[in-house]
Amino acid sequence: MDPLDLANGQFLHLSRFQPERLTSPKQWVLANGTAIELIAPGIIMAGPAQPGTKHIVLSCGIHGNETAPIEMCSDILDTILTGELALKHRVLFIFGNLPAMNIARRFVEENMNRLFSGAHKQGSNAECERARQLENVVTAFFADAREQDEKLHYDLHTAIRDSKNEKFVVMPYLEDGREHSAKQFGFLAACGVNTFLLSSAPTTTFSYFSSASCKARGFTVELGKVQPFGQNDMSRFEQARTALVALLSEVDFAPRVNLDSLLIYRVNQVINRQHEDFVLHFADDTPNFTDFRQGQLLASEPGAEYHAEFDGEAIVFPNARVALGQRALLTVIPTTVEKLDV
Repeated sequence: MDPLDLANGQFLHLSRFQPERLTSPKQWVLANGTAIELIAPGIIMAGPAQPGTKHIVLSCGIHGNETAPIEMCSDILDTILTGELALKHRVLFIFGNLPAMNIARRFVEENMNRLFSGAHKQGSNAECERARQLENVVTAFFADAREQDEKLHYDLHTAIRDSKNEKFVVMPYLEDGREHSAKQFGFLAACGVNTFLLSSAPTTTFSYFSSASCKARGFTVELGKVQPFGQNDMSRFEQARTALVALLSEVDFAPRVNLDSLLIYRVNQVINRQHEDFVLHFADDTPNFTDFRQGQLLASEPGAEYHAEFDGEAIVFPNARVALGQRALLTVIPTTVEKLDV
């Protein structure tokens, strides 16, 4: 198969509807020297003849109905496959939950973004198997980085509900004395993001896996709201697309930002649904980042009530219908970042 046969959206199309045609790994070199490696359906790598100092994972579609990042990544991939975009760094594209895309749902059996860091071992469905495969592929990709190189993972999403802050980033909990990166605050701001959530504990998300297991800079990037394929206003994603293309095609695209211009929160409460009768005590259409007064009831279930602990405590990712034991609500409060890696 010629790489041009995978352009014009064909890699994504074949991955979704004829994955058997992409099951054998293949490698090519384009006329401009770009090396292409087809790894599996929905997984493809590209890199220049002389790789730079960044090793970049762009993942999307971990939830199958979050279509704008899928369309954006497919478009960027096409410019690489046709030779229009010349890379300066290696990039691994991941289109995650292909079967869920085909039924326009978040997942088929299980939320894939709760299956990383080994959580997939607790199940036996196709999403567990795909999470295991993605862990292995990302680990192998980052293993080729030199010690001084940058390892970056942007897991691109769109949110189920409206948000007072349309674009925001969840920054995984950092262990072993690591600090957040000033450079990455700048890059993500260039993507149009002005709101950052600092996680306070390990999770089983894809970006946390890359951060904890591969010591990459991993981020869950929320770029807007869920829409069906073909119904996204892609102009709302142009800043992110432009910044990602610059990251891939420039030796060191490193925009800076004044942190005082950003909204930075830390996670205060992680509220998991433990009973069938779990209830959120605000309207279903309440936007992300809506804030509450101290003491207001946010959620309840038999034997437990969950209240705002601070004035201005805001809600993120509320979903009363998650599986038992999974996160039904995050609450966040404003914070500052005192120490950064340069």
